[in-house]
Amino acid sequence: MVSRVPTVPPRGFALIDVMVGGILLAIGLTAILSLASRALSLQQRGEREIVASSLLDLTLSTVLSEGPADYPKLHPVSAAFPDPFSEWEYEVELEDGASGVPFRVIASVRHVPTGGRWSCETLIAMKPKPIGAEEEPQRFPNVPIDREAKYLEQEEAENAESN
Repeated sequence: MVSRVPTVPPRGFALIDVMVGGILLAIGLTAILSLASRALSLQQRGEREIVASSLLDLTLSTVLSEGPADYPKLHPVSAAFPDPFSEWEYEVELEDGASGVPFRVIASVRHVPTGGRWSCETLIAMKPKPIGAEEEPQRFPNVPIDREAKYLEQEEAENAESN
């Protein structure tokens, strides 16, 4: 008769499996959290850039509509924006052009908490004055605009078409 030696199953194999799985899970979660953090910071940066471009556009549009010569008389050349953009500041630099040469305008906005700064440079010509006039004339429509009546007329026409 042959005697058999009982075989002992290897111990600790399940524990090694669990440890390897835990390490892989930790690496995966670290990568996901790192990506999420990076995505959040890029989104915030993108939001700041969109706001900055909108504020630059607003500032340059104001210079354009007021005229580069009159802008410093009507508005401060550097200040903070009003709420809800109170954490943003602007600065406008105007360099006079010679006769017939446009003004060089540099508008800058700064996000105070982060210190981010964006600027835009352009040329803006003087607002033309009518020949023989010392000041620009006031422009008003020949007939007053009644927006409510116009809306009601349009609504009635649409109702008549649908019936």
